[in-house]
Amino acid sequence: MSDTIFGKIIRGEIPANIVYEDVDLMAFEDANPQAPVHVLFIPKEAIASADLLEDRHAELVGRLVLAARRYAREIGIAENGYRLIFNTNGDGGQSVFHLHLHLLGGRPLGWPPG
Repeated sequence: MSDTIFGKIIRGEIPANIVYEDVDLMAFEDANPQAPVHVLFIPKEAIASADLLEDRHAELVGRLVLAARRYAREIGIAENGYRLIFNTNGDGGQSVFHLHLHLLGGRPLGWPPG
């Protein structure tokens, strides 16, 4: 498991408002939210970025997306819409090098994000 802040959250060393967890995944509210709903969905496996995903991770990535979709429906933002984002490496805006999927919603989201 990685020694990033997300690895520490997975291990219970740092508190987080966890909204979903199963054997392979965890989701928690972002500490610096960019929208009324800003939740991070992460694999418990330490994968530094989307650029390092391998074919064997296809199901895991699909489960991240489906868990985010399910959560968006549960909290009532799916009908109006939401955004799912993987930031990848430095120029892609990634600041924590543990793969994570952002779920943003709860308000209209313009483009480009900003």
